[in-house]
This record gives sequence, structure tokens and C-alpha cells, in this order.
Amino acid sequence: MHKLLTAAEAVSRFVRPGAVLGMGGQNINRCPMALVHEVIRQGPGELTVVGCNLSLPLDMLVAAGLVARTEQGTGNLERYGTLFAWRRAVERGEVSVGDHSHLAMATRFAAGALGLPYLPTRSLLGTDLLADLVRDGVAREGTDPFENRPVVLLRAMRPDVALIHANRADLNGNVVIEGVTSHEVDMVRAAHATIVSAEEVLPAGAFADRPEQVTIPEAYVSAVVEQPYGAFPTSVYRAYDFAEGEIKEYQARGREGDEQVRGWLAANLGASFEEYLKTRDASGDLRRELAEQMRRLV
Repeated sequence: MHKLLTAAEAVSRFVRPGAVLGMGGQNINRCPMALVHEVIRQGPGELTVVGCNLSLPLDMLVAAGLVARTEQGTGNLERYGTLFAWRRAVERGEVSVGDHSHLAMATRFAAGALGLPYLPTRSLLGTDLLADLVRDGVAREGTDPFENRPVVLLRAMRPDVALIHANRADLNGNVVIEGVTSHEVDMVRAAHATIVSAEEVLPAGAFADRPEQVTIPEAYVSAVVEQPYGAFPTSVYRAYDFAEGEIKEYQARGREGDEQVRGWLAANLGASFEEYLKTRDASGDLRRELAEQMRRLV
């Protein structure tokens, strides 16, 4: 069954107001920017955004006024700073936060992927995070029945819809991700629906003679969107490097205030991701340079 849709069609079909939205990508690597832009255009609000390192996608969704809660390992761009719109919204009490470790978040996705109500871990024992997670109904302290040692039981996380960006996919939804996948495979398996944007969409059966390359099989994918440079300004391993100047510019607006971030979104997102790319890089020279930088790296 062919699953190729436009970003507008996929978001309209699967992202509903109040949804729990699982976010792929990490920091400045393979964030599903084209899909997030489309969510902002369509504007389903009261979202709960979940993931490990929620970076640019989260900040833009918060600046657009679409997020009610986040559950995450971190929310930052590391050396480029915190997520300023998100931080201000949290400080004002507009967005609630369920703070996790990365491992705790990944464990919750793993439980969801396995169809289990929870998984045990010892990683949170003795931490301040544990008390908050217990309060939120996400964790419980227990005892290992085999060794009589303390453990933490972490509740499964099953997003309503997951968004990821990949190197390649076929029309049926078989997905190839090169490089680090982090929490994404388990998150997709746990989610009720998944939208995948890809640098390239190949004919159905394109991976039939090389099934070992498939990172996520078609059974877990609801829609495929073809979007070259769909993670820009973040990077895609073996395709293109991250655009440091673009990230610094966005962060500069973030430091200035929410009005400046909203102004940046209004001025740049346009009617489609292709229009956004033309606004930011009309000649295509930047994208060609980023692709060349990645070729030199790998």
C-alpha cells in the first residue's frame, strides 16, 4: 500500500489538537523540520511534545502557541543555548514540564514499543527527578522480586503520532536512517501513527534485495513525505551538515523575546517548506555547501 502524502495532507490526517506528539531528531541532527513547519501552519494546539533532546522543533511549536506540556530528557541546543521561547513559557506557567533523564525517556518508549505497561530501571534511584515522576504518575518505586533490590517502574509512553526525518523511504513506508537513531525506532514502534519525511522516496520494494538496510519497516509507518533538505537547518548524516549561521540567527531572535521569534516564523515559514528553503537560501548555494561539507566529513 502506497503511503506517499504531502506534508499538508499527512499533518491534517494524523496531528489532532491535544495530541501527544513524539519528536524525532536530536539537538542539531535530523530534526523533522519540514513536518514541524506544517504543524505550525495548520495550528493544532494543546500539544504534548515528547522526546529525548527536544530542540528547534519544540521551541518553534511553543513560540507558535501550540504546546501545553513537554516530557523530555532535555530542551536545548547545547553550545547554541537553551530554548528561549520554551523556557519563558515554562517560567510563565503556560507550558508544564515532565523532566526526565534521556535514559528514562528512552525506557518509556521501549516499554511502549514492547506493548508493556512499564519497564524497570535502576537509573533514577537516588535522584531528584524520581520524586517528580512519581508525583506525575509516570514512575513507581518497587522491589526486584528476584534479587530483592530496589527498582523504578517507568510507565510506557505511547505517542498519538511520531514525527521523524530519514535519509530514504520507499512508497510503502520502509525507512532507512543512516547514523544515530537514538530513541526513534522505539518511539515509532510505540506510536499509534507515524509520519516520516525523507530526503528521497523510492519505488515500492526498493529495499527488497537489501532488507538489512531498513531501520523501520512499513508496518509502523502511516505516511511518507518526500522532502529534500527536510531537516534543514539541522543535519542529515551522509546528506548535508547543519547550517550554523541559521541556528545562530534563530537563537539570536530567541534571546530578544517571543515577539521577535514569532516575527521570524511569520517572515520565514511561508506556504510550504520549499518556499521556506527559497526564502533562506534562494540560490541554493548554502545547501550545496552543506552537502559538500558532509561529503568531506564522511
